[in-house]
Amino acid sequence: MNIQFSVIIPVYNRPDELTELLTCLAGQTYRYFEVVVIEDGSVVQADQVVEKFKPQLDISYFYQANTGQGFARNAGFKHAKGQYFIIFDSDALIEPTYLEIVAHRLRTHYVDLYGGPDTDHPSFTPIQKAISYSMTSVFTTGGIRGKKTNLGGVFHPRSFNMGLSRQVWERTGGFQISRMGEDIIFSITALRLGFRSALIPEAFIYHKRRTDFGAFFRQLKFFGRARINIARFYPNELKAVHLFPFLFTAGCVSVPFLGFVHPWLLGLAVGLLGLFCLLIFTDATRQTKSVKIGFLSVFAAFVQLIGYGVGFAQEGFKRLTEPKNHRETGAAVEYPS
Repeated sequence: MNIQFSVIIPVYNRPDELTELLTCLAGQTYRYFEVVVIEDGSVVQADQVVEKFKPQLDISYFYQANTGQGFARNAGFKHAKGQYFIIFDSDALIEPTYLEIVAHRLRTHYVDLYGGPDTDHPSFTPIQKAISYSMTSVFTTGGIRGKKTNLGGVFHPRSFNMGLSRQVWERTGGFQISRMGEDIIFSITALRLGFRSALIPEAFIYHKRRTDFGAFFRQLKFFGRARINIARFYPNELKAVHLFPFLFTAGCVSVPFLGFVHPWLLGLAVGLLGLFCLLIFTDATRQTKSVKIGFLSVFAAFVQLIGYGVGFAQEGFKRLTEPKNHRETGAAVEYPS
């Protein structure tokens, strides 16, 4: 029996990216699916893009006032007709066999909730490839994203590449908040209701992410804040490993002052940072076969860890001074993807 998918794509001012993703969907070898595009208050709208793909896809388009990406996905769930929903960020690209791989996996080893990894595409710029390396490397916290278990527990799918059954949506009611860790909160909620999740390693996407380090820093700062917000909803989900970027950031800031304490401490700190840089450079160069991307990956790793650490500290301090029942919905127009 063929599974009918509903592919849900929230969009905010990214018609060009949507064109690329819809081109990928039009080339899928598995044809039992519809596409639901939710335009979330964009100024630069994608309605004409959707219109061009109507001869190739079973596609519908809905415009709404801006609510943020989590609630835009909820709107997509309400319009969807399929048995199983698949969520993509608009800056994703997929292989022609993506839906076929997922359908086969669900027919043979069904799960209620799945996630797939992300990687870089050959067409990406060197900076995009360096950012992709940093966000997926085992030597940064990004390495957690592609693991079959999350920090020793069950797998928490992320919304840039996530699938869920209609029953999951009906039981959970969709995303509780629009941003600030909304996808992990959603996954935890579904799992606590007894639904099963899994990573499907072959169901990967090419994730364009940010195109410059300034935007990447702002994105990771937001991710650091989101980790604290997840703990507002589920305190037990804040693990020791989540402190690593903050400790790394604090260590980097303290390096110039260590010489006043003892020259040996300064030498040790500089040596450890140098070793970390060498490790990232060597591994990134090996994986990408590019010395340039290797160097850029070192910078990307520092941007990722420090950005996350700053956001974690900022929101963590805020958490210490607010009422215990406070929650952040994170509704905003900018999509961090």
